[in-house]
Formats: sequence, C-alpha cells, structure tokens
Amino acid sequence: MVSIHGLSVHFASNFLFNNISFQITEKDRIGLVGKNGAGKSTLLKVIAGEQSSDEGKVAIPKDFTIGYLPQEMQHNEDATIMDEAASAFEEVNLLQARIDEITEEMMNRTDYESEAYGKLVTEMNDATERLTMIGGYNIQENIEKVLQGLGFEQGDFERKMSEFSGGWKMRVELAKILLMTPNLLLLDEPTNHLDIESIQWLEDFLKGHDGAIVLISHDRAFLDNITKRTIEISNGKIYDYKSPYSKYLVLRAEERERQEQAYKNQQKHIEHTEQLINKFRAKKNKAAFAQTLIRKLDKMERIEVDNEDKTKMRVKFPPAPRSGKIVVEGKKLGKSYGEKQVLNDLDITVTRGDKIALVGKNGVGKTTLIKLIVGESNHTGDLEIGHNVAMGYYAQNQAELLDGNKTVYQTIEDELTLDVEVNIRSLLGGFLFSGDDVDKKVKVLSGGEKGRLALCKLLLTPRNLLVLDEPTNHLDIRSKEVLKSALEQYDGTLVLVSHDRDFLHGLTDHIYEVQNGEVKLHYDDIYDFLKKKKSETIREFEQVQQEKANKEKKTSSNKLDYEQRKQRDRDIRKAKNAINKCEKGIEKVEEEMKQLDAKMAGGEVVTKEDSDAFYQRYFELNKQQEQLMEDWEKQQELLASLDAME
Repeated sequence: MVSIHGLSVHFASNFLFNNISFQITEKDRIGLVGKNGAGKSTLLKVIAGEQSSDEGKVAIPKDFTIGYLPQEMQHNEDATIMDEAASAFEEVNLLQARIDEITEEMMNRTDYESEAYGKLVTEMNDATERLTMIGGYNIQENIEKVLQGLGFEQGDFERKMSEFSGGWKMRVELAKILLMTPNLLLLDEPTNHLDIESIQWLEDFLKGHDGAIVLISHDRAFLDNITKRTIEISNGKIYDYKSPYSKYLVLRAEERERQEQAYKNQQKHIEHTEQLINKFRAKKNKAAFAQTLIRKLDKMERIEVDNEDKTKMRVKFPPAPRSGKIVVEGKKLGKSYGEKQVLNDLDITVTRGDKIALVGKNGVGKTTLIKLIVGESNHTGDLEIGHNVAMGYYAQNQAELLDGNKTVYQTIEDELTLDVEVNIRSLLGGFLFSGDDVDKKVKVLSGGEKGRLALCKLLLTPRNLLVLDEPTNHLDIRSKEVLKSALEQYDGTLVLVSHDRDFLHGLTDHIYEVQNGEVKLHYDDIYDFLKKKKSETIREFEQVQQEKANKEKKTSSNKLDYEQRKQRDRDIRKAKNAINKCEKGIEKVEEEMKQLDAKMAGGEVVTKEDSDAFYQRYFELNKQQEQLMEDWEKQQELLASLDAME
C-alpha cells in the first residue's frame, strides 16, 4: 500500500529519525507515539508530501488518496460552514456540474441520430453511474451527519467560518477530511479541540472507515479504542508492534527485559571466554585453541539493549493549607454574552477535599463557570469563596499567556515571593528543563514545553484549591500520567475541566455536567457517567426518530427531503428530454412516410425491386413509429408520477 523506506530527517545536528522503514497496509490502524519533539508530526508531513526527507523515500500507489489533518492550517474565513464542508466533494461537484451542462445541451439539440449526440448520452450515463458509486446523491445528508457528530448544530451551517474560534474551524477541516473518505487518513491530534461526546462519535466513525489510519494522539483511551498497531519513535528509531497502545507498553517492557537478560548472559559468556583465552594463550599446546576462541568472539553478534527514554516530569504539589469546609458556593449564577444566555440560575457547591470534573459539550459554559469561580468574569447571582481559600488557576490558554520575551528561568524567578524558598533549577528540572534549556526564551518553546512551564508556576505557592481548565492539552501521555499521579496525591480541593477520559478516570470523585445553562451532579466515575449518558442519548435519539416518523406519516408520505427533491428534479429533466426526443423522432418518421406515400401516388414505384425496397422501408418506419409512441407513453407516465411527488 504505502511503503516508507530508509527515511531520515535531520534537525540541526541531530536525527529526528534515521533510516526507518515500515509499510502501511490496507485498513491498518496505527497509533504513532513518542515524547514531544520525537518527530511524530514531521513523519506525518513527509508521508503526506508536505515536507521532504533528507534521505529515503515514500512510495505511494497511483490514484491513491491521502487525507491529512495537521495541528495548524489556514481556513477559508468567508465560506459558510456548509459550503466549506461541501468543498471536500470536489469530484462530486465537478460531476454534477457536467451532468447539468449535458442535460441542458441535450434539451437544445435535435441531431438525435448523430455520433456527437450518442457521445453525450454515453458521457451522461458514465457520469451518473460514477456519481452514484461515490455517494454523490447523499452529499447533504453525509455533511450534516458529520458536522453534527463533531458538535455543530443545524443553525451553524449557514454561519461563516470567521464567526467561529480556531478549535471549531479545525472541526470543519476534520469534517472535510472525513467526508473525502481517502485511502489513508493521517490525523495529528484530532481530539485536541473535541469534547468527550464528539470524541466518542469520532471513534465510532473511524472504526467504520474503509481505508487505513495513522494517528498521533496523547489521548490514551482514544488510541486504545481505535488503533491495532503502535509505532513508537524514540531516539531516532522506530519500534513497531501489532497491538494497541496499552498492550504495546506491556510488550515493549517485556522485550526490553528479555534484551537486558540476553545481554547479561552474553556478557557473562564473553567474560568467561576471555578468561579462557588469557589462560591458554601463553601455553604452546593450547595457543591454537585460544586463537579459535578469539575468532569466535570476533564473529559473535553482540546484543544491544534499546536505549529507553526514561525522562519524565517530577511533579508534587505542596501540602495544601487547611481551608473552610465550604470552598466555593454559588446561588442562581447567571452569565450572558449579549443575547446569548450561557449560564442561567445555576447553583453549585464545592466542599473541602472535593475532586470535581466539569464535563459537557464545547460552548456550553464550562470555561465560563471556571472564570466566574476565579473572579475573571462578572455575573448575576451570588458567588462566595470560602474561608482561607488559596486558589491556583490554570487557564485553557495558560501557555499562550506566558511572556515570550522572558527566559524559562526568569518566568519562574519573577513569580517568587519573599516567603517562598525554592531551588529554581531543581524545580525546572522536574519539568524537563535542564542545562541550557532554562535560558531559552519562552517564545521559542513548543506548545508542550510552554504547558509544562505554566504548570510549574502552580507549584511555587501552596494552594488548597486548584482550578484547572484543560491542563493536559499539550502534554504527552507520559507527562499526563505524572500530572495525574500528582493530582491524585494532592490533598486540597480540585475543580477540573478535561475531555481526556483516561486522565479523569479514578481522579475525580464526582462530575458536574454543564448543559443548557445549568449543572447536574453525578456521583459517578467518568466511564460510568459516559455509559449512562450514551444510553440516555440512544433513548432520546430513538424517541426523536419515532416522533419524526409519526410526523412525516401524518403530513405526507410523499414529502421529499432536500436530496430527494434534487434527484426528482433531475429525473423530471431526463423524462422531459426523453419525451422531446420521442416527439422529434415521431415527426421525422411521419415526414418520411408522407414522402413514401407521395412516391406511391405519383407512380414512382414501377419495378419489382422498387416495390420491395419501398415496402421494406415502409415496414421499418411503422415499427420505429410504434416503438417511439410506446417510449413516449412510458415517459409521460413517469413524468406524471414525478409531478405528483410534491
């Protein structure tokens, strides 16, 4: 299918990856993993043809299609959501335009027996058949299904791209790629801007994708649910396993253990052999034996243990000062942006030691509620922060709020107060900033590095309330596991927004679901909550479908949806065109028959040969006339039935 052979990419004086080779076969489900900076995104760009490699090649079959979703891209700001999503159907749009052109041309021509007219008919049939094969008649339905699955509402479809945030624009780009149904999907962090419900929908969609998938994700649950093969990039090499991520971790650890044991056994054998060589080398009658042992050692293939990248964050939150029992209490909280009411008469109580997850679709008000709690937004209703509450806040865009002109060291140094004693270099080392890294300007850091630095700031002062809005957005899986472990050991109160199911699992003790401007309390783990939520969603869907079916039955069983109306209009045009063609043909036959009648009446048919030819032709014309009349009647009946389908 796709073959990657001897691929190498240099970065500065180092290799991102060196002489790597593997194949992507049909219907492969590959998770591409490795720490931030390992070269995962670069590898996807090379496969997609967006970046060249220093060595090696990527072999792609002819007429093979690739859909590539990068982490950042340009958007068509002036297009509506629907039009931008529909742009994925370039072939469909071209085919439909050509079919309309041919239909118009055929209606205006009368040379039905000509070769040129026959070619038009053939092209029309071919184009119609191709359009049917690629699902061209279901475009509207497919677009709406995908957009709604990714969180858009019906009312969003005619709004312009410029009205939406970057995260929602990326959803449109993802929708376009999914709608293309390419042979190979290359997805770089596709869940970054999705809420939990959209992530679950995307999982179901990808499971039904006919082609291959290679995806980068720091969402462990997403990887486990989608992938069946894992390729890790580490220290310039790749490690390829026919298993999803969690199983791969076990297999990888077992392989390293076997390597280490084999290495130790070989070293013992080498040591013993060298002792024998040294023992017999000086003895005349054993010298030949010693040389044999030396040659054996020289030919021995030495076992190497794969270098394991064991670098990881070291995070431990300071002991939390004791706060009052009620940490946050809000009554009848409300917040609107213009005419849009985001939160309405909302009540919320957070008590000491709670570990709460705020969940819900994007845009329902989770971040707004967070901003109310931390005092960054005005509101209606009453909100009180409890006695002796020391709050630490990590905003969703916290990494972007850092001063880009400061160094890593200065960023932490400037946050220190007189009553805080900390070894800055040691603290930064725990967040993987060592050596010259601490002197880097913040503006040159990657998203993951900025995220780690922003988290580091939270450790400078003891806090008894942590309010974290998407703290894992730019962290790799290993760093997320370290942060989760630190939060599990944290003895204060936690309010957390996250769409990462694996991160939330076992970390929070109850869930506030934000929906329709209100919050609903669930004493569930995230997976129990989602299971219950999915059951409710299925019941609601079935109820809506039943109501819709009943409504359609009451109104009109012949009422057509948008795509059916378009197909009906096309069928009507074809029927009218066929009727017109029959009428022209009948006129032509009747005209020739009149001419033959005139010849007979004028005595032009005199010989037996003339008579035979005359009656043969007259017979053929009669048959043509009967066939044309029969075709005309059928098309008239079809047209009448189509006209009745209003």
